[in-house]
Amino acid sequence: MFKIVPIHWTPKFLAALRIVAGLLFLAHGSVKVLGLPAGAAPGPQPIFTLLGIGGLIELIGGALIVLGLFTRPTAVLLAGEMAVAYFMFHAPKGFFPVLNGGEAAALYCFIFLYLAAAGPGAWSLDDLLESRARRDA
Repeated sequence: MFKIVPIHWTPKFLAALRIVAGLLFLAHGSVKVLGLPAGAAPGPQPIFTLLGIGGLIELIGGALIVLGLFTRPTAVLLAGEMAVAYFMFHAPKGFFPVLNGGEAAALYCFIFLYLAAAGPGAWSLDDLLESRARRDA
């Protein structure tokens, strides 16, 4: 069978997906919590609101995903947040994600579900901590 990428690269591509998705997700939280970058919608939100709490989850969860720290439980939480976001804010506007603006929420939800199942891939603190624990055992 023809393979485009050698199998030993798979953990590195998984890590690249994790890091890029985490950085983009962290940026959503940065807008809501820190107001950065300035002018981005929806802008800074009061912390004790639905969007403010969502922003905190996105900021902290995105950072954990980038680092590959507590990847699986964090990814489950973030997938759940995106499912809630989709059904609360997008689905009421219509069935099709391309019409209701929910493509990003749906895509993030399934990327995070994949990370929850597949793990962090290469270059993660989870792997570093696991290898250190195995060495010390």
